[in-house]
Amino acid sequence: MHDIDWDDLRHVLALARGGSFAAAGRALGTDATTVGRRLRILEKRLGTTLFARNTGGTLSPTSTGEIAVAKAEAMEAEVMALSSALDAADPMALGKVRLTAAPSFISRLLVPSLPSLLAQHSGLQLELIGDPRNLNLTRREADMALRLARPADMTNGKVVARRIATLDYAIYVATGKERHAEDLPWIIYEEAMAHLPHARWITTQAEKSGCSSPLAVNDAEALLQAAVAGLGRALLPKIMAENAGGLCRVESGDRNPPAREMWLLIHAELRQLVRIRAVSDWLDSVFKLHREQ
Repeated sequence: MHDIDWDDLRHVLALARGGSFAAAGRALGTDATTVGRRLRILEKRLGTTLFARNTGGTLSPTSTGEIAVAKAEAMEAEVMALSSALDAADPMALGKVRLTAAPSFISRLLVPSLPSLLAQHSGLQLELIGDPRNLNLTRREADMALRLARPADMTNGKVVARRIATLDYAIYVATGKERHAEDLPWIIYEEAMAHLPHARWITTQAEKSGCSSPLAVNDAEALLQAAVAGLGRALLPKIMAENAGGLCRVESGDRNPPAREMWLLIHAELRQLVRIRAVSDWLDSVFKLHREQ
């Protein structure tokens, strides 16, 4: 019988998901050398090769590796279920929660509202992951996520989602430039963001104005700062821009700025945990407070 423990399988999973020793090390909080050493020890113990490099240099599971990955995923689900059941049985159980959102929403909306959450739950450790990418909850890259659209990958039942807010957008310029707003160029999003509804709206307005845009960005925070610097007009969520200094909202005329839905995603097996419910309730209060302002 092969001597395998859960920690061995955690390394197998991290390698399968990351495709490299370095990526696996980052996911596990260790270094690439340690991951490589653990894999070699495990492969020697099992008497088989679990991973091989493909033509692109990425580590991919072999046929026996795929069996190990599948079993590791099943064990991970069991470990998570056990942890969830134990936490749910203890109303005082708190711990770490990884929440991901766009960097601008974390810095402008969530961080300023954190004191009330942490004061109420002293045993909570919140990790705010500012990342424009949609981190994968089923792979435990995060426990919760805020996204500006209802996710399309909801068929496997591993993630639950609910609409937490509807965000209205408005046009902003630097304070003091509101009288000349129509003469200012539009600050647009770069091409990789062009598929987003608010990015398309800005591009359309820029084309109608007949004035070339001097700047393209890939993040709402950069858009906001560019507007504050007087570089042009910016379309921004009111919830983020209203309390930002140096900005003035201007009339949109008949342009009808878009609205976006904000969705909260939670890993299905974690949703009943005390710490997850605490963060979820806090997020509700944050968006409710800004709606009432």
